[in-house]
Amino acid sequence: MNKSSNNAPRLLLAPMEGVMDSVMRGMLTGIGGYERCVTEFVRISSTVLPPKVYYRLCPELKNDGRTKAGTPVYVQLLGSDPALMAANAKTVAKLGAPGIDLNFGCPAKTVNKSRGGATLLKTPELIFTICKAVRDATPIDTPVTAKVRLGFDDDSKFNSIADCAIRSGIDELTVHARTKTQAYRPPAHWALLKNVTNTRDIPIIANGEIWTPSDLMSCREQSACEAFMLARGALCRPDLGRAIKAHTDNVAIAPMTWPEITELLIHFFEENGARYERKYAINPLKQWLVYLQYCYPQAAALFAEVKRIHDPDDMLCALLGATQRLAA
Repeated sequence: MNKSSNNAPRLLLAPMEGVMDSVMRGMLTGIGGYERCVTEFVRISSTVLPPKVYYRLCPELKNDGRTKAGTPVYVQLLGSDPALMAANAKTVAKLGAPGIDLNFGCPAKTVNKSRGGATLLKTPELIFTICKAVRDATPIDTPVTAKVRLGFDDDSKFNSIADCAIRSGIDELTVHARTKTQAYRPPAHWALLKNVTNTRDIPIIANGEIWTPSDLMSCREQSACEAFMLARGALCRPDLGRAIKAHTDNVAIAPMTWPEITELLIHFFEENGARYERKYAINPLKQWLVYLQYCYPQAAALFAEVKRIHDPDDMLCALLGATQRLAA
């Protein structure tokens, strides 16, 4: 059963392709509130990947699989070949990953065309086979988790999908409370998780449309879940995890200010520039500014200022200029 011995919800930070990289994971877990995060997916298609690929996508593996704040980072695998997924999971476990997460929820067309992500929701038994193969191939003390959606075109197979994943022996199941066809369109159908939450013996983690502490409380009531995965909401409000924990404890805290956010923007840009070629730090920064507009109107003005910038030096000057204007 998905029961909790205290009032505090468990919060996990979702993987988001292209923006939730190791730098972002480090910043958000440093702000606080999260007990776990997950890497962007590693596509498994034809071979057992060498360790250098995993170290590149999850540099936290060189820090015992944890962010600088000490938050465990599970490595996420995406693929449809059970034996190949198992072989790669074995590699990941040997590298010291705190856990392995399996992606059956990505709705991207390019992923689904290659029999990955959400397309596997059409074949629950294959989900079972993949999950079991990975579970059997990894040490019992290395948690294996999976993420699914309610279904592909509709939610008629949801119970079967959940049962197949759980029957494989995985440790936890995250459910994005929408179908593949619904993609990211609101609402998220949290209430559909309640039967699975109340009748299965592993934790069920609710995901989708959690933007505020109040949203989480509504999701908690409708889904009966005690664990939640935050995605876009965490990018829109970097202190969302901390705010939810404070709300649960009836503690009032002030949201992060725009000057604090600009400091994070500069850190994000410079850290990504140091990790990759500097020019590759520009687009992730712009993408994050788009998310930040949801909570910070100042982000819209800054995005309008930098959206046509392609030179890293010009981008840094724009960010520093925004900070100087706030200090004036």
